[in-house]
Amino acid sequence: MEIKILGPGCRKCHQLHSDVCAVVEELGLDAQITKVENLDIIASYGVFLTPGLVINGDVKVAGRMPKKAEIKKWILEYTQH
Repeated sequence: MEIKILGPGCRKCHQLHSDVCAVVEELGLDAQITKVENLDIIASYGVFLTPGLVINGDVKVAGRMPKKAEIKKWILEYTQH
């Protein structure tokens, strides 16, 4: 599983990264978690408000902080395929 946190490094972006890491650890999953801070790459996902969360190439959220329960639900959707 590949998870990307999109954002220039603001407080919310760091918090989203921390929340994603916590959920992945809680679920005991093997995931590659990457922080993407390059604005051109972020824009290439169609994300213009950060933070953004991309799981396996799919943009799950942009411009707001998702709750941990949302993050967990999205990650679990990809583990059941």
